Amino acid sequence: MSKEEFYPSKLPVFKTFEVNDEKEASDVADQIVRLGFEGRKEAFKILMPKESRLAKRIGYTITTSINYGLRRNNQQRNVRYWTYHHDK
Repeated sequence: MSKEEFYPSKLPVFKTFEVNDEKEASDVADQIVRLGFEGRKEAFKILMPKESRLAKRIGYTITTSINYGLRRNNQQRNVRYWTYHHDK
């Protein structure tokens, strides 16, 4: 695939997580850091509640926890795409 043909949605999903609150978000972020990103060609999918405020808090918790965990473990922080999908 060339750069102009690449879309994050075309990545195969390695693991899907269902997150319902911020405590679960921290646990999921820790699991993702343990699994790592280096050399990985698959995506992680995170399913969140539809309530906008809660979903934003969960997204923020996961994002900051993953970045902190990767830095703390001296792993490359090469997270390229964060996508959010809102279904009706």
